[in-house]
Amino acid sequence: MNASVRLSASSLRAHKRRFAGTFLAVFLGVAFLAGTLVMGDTLRASFDTMFGNATSGTDAVVRSADAITTPGESEGVREPVATDLVGTIEKVPGVAAAAPNIQGAGQLIGKNGDPIGGQGPPTLAGNWITDPELNAYRLAEGHAPRGPGEVVIDRGTAERGDLNIGDTTTLRTPDPVKVTVVGLATFGGEDGMAQVTFTGMTRADAEKYLTAAPGEAATIQVRAGPGVGQQELVDALTPVLPKGVEAITGQESAEENTDMISSQFLSVFTTLLLVFSGVALLVATFSIHNTFAIVVAQRTRENALLRALGASRRQVTVSTLVEASAVAIVASAAGLAGGIGIAAGLQALFPAIGFPFPEGDLVISALSMALPLAVGVVVCLGSALLPALRAGRTAPLAALRETAVDTSGASRTRAVTGLALIALALGVTLTGVLASPSIWLAATGAVLALIAFVVLGPVASSTAVRVLGGPLDRLRGVTGGLARRNALRSPKRTAATASALMIGVAVVSLFTVFGASLKATMDQTVARSFAGDVAISTPSFGAGGSGLSPRLADAVQRLPEVDTAVGLGRGVAEVDGKGRALTVTDPVALERTFDLGEIRGSMNGLGTDGIAITENEADKQHLRTGDKARLTFTDGRTQTFTVRAVYGRSELAGDYVITRDAWAPHRTQDADTLVAVSFKDGVGTDDGKAAVQKAAAQYGNPEVQTRDEYAQSAAGGIDMMLTLVYALLALAVLIALLGIANTLTLAIHERTRELGLLRAVGQTRSQLRAMVRWESILVAAFGTVGGLALGAFLGWVLVEASDGASDSAFAFAMPPLQLTVVALVGLTAGALAGLRPARRAARLDVLRAIATE
Repeated sequence: MNASVRLSASSLRAHKRRFAGTFLAVFLGVAFLAGTLVMGDTLRASFDTMFGNATSGTDAVVRSADAITTPGESEGVREPVATDLVGTIEKVPGVAAAAPNIQGAGQLIGKNGDPIGGQGPPTLAGNWITDPELNAYRLAEGHAPRGPGEVVIDRGTAERGDLNIGDTTTLRTPDPVKVTVVGLATFGGEDGMAQVTFTGMTRADAEKYLTAAPGEAATIQVRAGPGVGQQELVDALTPVLPKGVEAITGQESAEENTDMISSQFLSVFTTLLLVFSGVALLVATFSIHNTFAIVVAQRTRENALLRALGASRRQVTVSTLVEASAVAIVASAAGLAGGIGIAAGLQALFPAIGFPFPEGDLVISALSMALPLAVGVVVCLGSALLPALRAGRTAPLAALRETAVDTSGASRTRAVTGLALIALALGVTLTGVLASPSIWLAATGAVLALIAFVVLGPVASSTAVRVLGGPLDRLRGVTGGLARRNALRSPKRTAATASALMIGVAVVSLFTVFGASLKATMDQTVARSFAGDVAISTPSFGAGGSGLSPRLADAVQRLPEVDTAVGLGRGVAEVDGKGRALTVTDPVALERTFDLGEIRGSMNGLGTDGIAITENEADKQHLRTGDKARLTFTDGRTQTFTVRAVYGRSELAGDYVITRDAWAPHRTQDADTLVAVSFKDGVGTDDGKAAVQKAAAQYGNPEVQTRDEYAQSAAGGIDMMLTLVYALLALAVLIALLGIANTLTLAIHERTRELGLLRAVGQTRSQLRAMVRWESILVAAFGTVGGLALGAFLGWVLVEASDGASDSAFAFAMPPLQLTVVALVGLTAGALAGLRPARRAARLDVLRAIATE
């Protein structure tokens, strides 16, 4: 063992540059994984601290006991509690103070006329709680609101909207309210709660604009007297609370808030980063394996001499693994430091581009350091294992032979195995996508397809390089022909080098195809469902935004240019025990403006006890026209509705439709999410749109768009998602390019004598550089073409699997322009990867190269 370690140390000292690519591949993969874990720990700790500090003075929270949660949402909707409970609570022994917390959606307009926030985090408004211990916000400047229209806003919102104390602006509730900023506040010691916006009003204004009726609050905050614990306070409050109302400790409330953030955002965000870390490490595996395979092939004679001198197979194998371990440990340790730097960079970068990250010190746990270190070492050793075993099997007589050209990759066994895997992958995927829709079967088929591509790579590389490199003989003459033959020299090496790039390009292509398909789906949905001329909306996603005034549709309907204007509001209820989203609208106007497909029954006359549902939901609930459905609302009341219509399409119209009159007794803060407008015959789009914009300006100036504009804006978040995906995948592509460059560098070392002979017989330096660059481009072209094919296939699988798992119909789209850009980037990257090896080859001394053994 000592001899093996000495041999490894000597080899590492003598050939440090050979392992530079391996070091960088491990370093980048580990750094990204470590950065992801540190970032996740930091975010969780920051939100814990922020919510803990903000609620430190609240010992108990009184709220409605039951919540209705609709599919796809983690936070349920609760019934308001009566504010007159405050008097009862204040009489309970151990209570020092209690205050109602009235809260709803409210979006401020900045000085430039644009709404502040709305892209993900909530835009909140509520009453300003005068007890400083019970108020999550602390007044930093100015004074608390005292009269109608006075508000306090958080300092972060003020900076983003360029608002100062004394400024007058509009608050969408969603009805526009003129407000004057009289104070600025902080949250938990920060300028705000991440990117959440908050507007504090007087209690009278909050009840007027944020509740259905005076005397209602979202919760009641309670502070305990000296010496009274939180659980003790909750136990004292519980007996005096009416049925359907509960008390929880302040700590439980803070934990629920953190869990809500974790389930809605942090989990998705960290999972996304972990997936890309996995992609980067998978790409690194190919690069590392290729490096050690080339190094072992180059040292065949050296290993054979060691075997002839008495070294055992085990010693030679261990020597190679010790080298891999040394590189792995050093690179992984450096990667940990790099990961901390990445986490710090992400922490500084994402808030600047609008992601809701609170500030806080980095949290570096033992797990977030130990796991990436272990993964880096295991990946490196696992990648080097097969080359190490191959080194140990070197026969002593190999020292007397010249190294032969490697053609083992193109074996018949590999071809048969690869084709069998392709057939199995197609069978499993098609079963999971078409025959028996299953996301798990589709995912299994996708993984099998990836494995099949890797197995078939060496077999396909010979044919692919011949086809892709065919034009080089005519375009570049002898130089092009030599580049093609060099790429054909070792099919297994070419495939392993290209596979790293193939995986990166495949994932980029996958998300490109999926993103284009989502846009096509939105275009299809709007074109198929929306028969109106313009749409009025407030661009937002997530919990942000305040919606549209329910009075807006009536105001637009009165315009002489307008035939029909229908607003789509949103409600929630349990339908036969299951939480469902309700569309609150005028059913007759809805039918005139939206294509609802085939309708059984009538949308006219739903009244206060009728409901319309989609055919799909009717089948799930076993309902037909004339049947009864029991709806339980957030106020706890249950009402029986008669199914008076069953329509074919949901999409923009939703699955359940009730009238505004039916919703009115149960509503809280009322808002529309969309107003669809159809013009009268003979009214041009431009004239009608201008008239609608003028009427809408009085209701907070929401956006008025044509159908095409609305479809594009609805899909706007997809472009932001793809930008983030491309930025993250750039790391995987970078590792793949390092692998290509490292392979070429090592191959040049292997072909030193050959290159010297070419120079001796008349090849110029520029011809030699071009030969190496074209070889790099051919390898990159093979990886890029394979990646595009695999990515397009996986994109189709993802779209079809999503279509099977969703009630909406997904459209598959192949974006030729974007995929062409991906292909050009792959080829350009291959050319860049070949620059350094080409320069190094051109600098070789001819006589020394010829004399090389």
